[in-house]
Amino acid sequence: MKRREAGVALATLILAARAQAQGNRSPGQMIIPFAAGASADGVARLVAAGLGPRLDRNFVADNRPGAGGTLGLSVLARSPADGSVLGTGATGAVVINPHTPDGQSFDPLRQLAPIARIADIPLVIVAGSNTGLKTLQDVIARSKSDPAGLSYGTTGTNSAQHLAVVTLAQATGANLIHIPYRGSAPAVTDVLAGTLPLASVDLTSAQAHIQAGSVVPIAVTGPQRSKLAPSIPTVTEAGLPGYAVTAWMGLFGPAGLPDAVREGISRAASAVVAEPETERALLGLSAEPSFLDDGAFARFLADESARWKQVLGTMGKVE
Repeated sequence: MKRREAGVALATLILAARAQAQGNRSPGQMIIPFAAGASADGVARLVAAGLGPRLDRNFVADNRPGAGGTLGLSVLARSPADGSVLGTGATGAVVINPHTPDGQSFDPLRQLAPIARIADIPLVIVAGSNTGLKTLQDVIARSKSDPAGLSYGTTGTNSAQHLAVVTLAQATGANLIHIPYRGSAPAVTDVLAGTLPLASVDLTSAQAHIQAGSVVPIAVTGPQRSKLAPSIPTVTEAGLPGYAVTAWMGLFGPAGLPDAVREGISRAASAVVAEPETERALLGLSAEPSFLDDGAFARFLADESARWKQVLGTMGKVE
């Protein structure tokens, strides 16, 4: 929490300094499909403030939370495709929800223009200190030895946190039983209480408890160790080569955004993410800079969408 509070404070200072230099820029809008005050909101506002002077626009934040992030992205899809309206999106709404029955009316890869990947949100699998579980191999072995399996909590069904464990179970044959919660915090609370053996959550919700020794970090799910917790191994290092699940945030525009405009915004976003003060603020918000330009981001999204479509198609077999 101290890290996040420091990150919010630093982000606020950066935003205030940049706001003073708005001048007579053209108006712009940054649609943020998250509630105001959340870390994801802070990341989006940092990007908007950094893009302003580079694109000669005054991007005003417009929070449109709802429907797991789909509401705001739907508004973005109906906006003018001229660079005046941009938005941020994350893993669930862009590459997971479209493959669920409730999300098939909105196709982000068709209705939005990918501009840049901005940041990753580290995810971690943690165990209760009273479980005796220390490693990924412990988790797999325990789950297979008990006919009832081993329960784990996440932020909800079909979240990146949930599917991170689904893919782990599919790859190893582990008998892991999903229990959805309304957010990371209540799942971590039950791990602390000893009523839940495992949780797959965003790192920031578990970090203080990891440092206090009250929960045991099993592994982070990304392709490399987190800068926020470099002592925690990845799932690959813990014994599952080739595994990687990321939760990310990206910058988007409406479909039909001219190539030259999209590429120019992508270059500006690259410069924003590369700024040392932006990196410090992102880390303080429990996010890690992870830039991809518009072309690489589009390819990444296509791969991610195909991957999660396949995983969701097997959910009846492994949950």
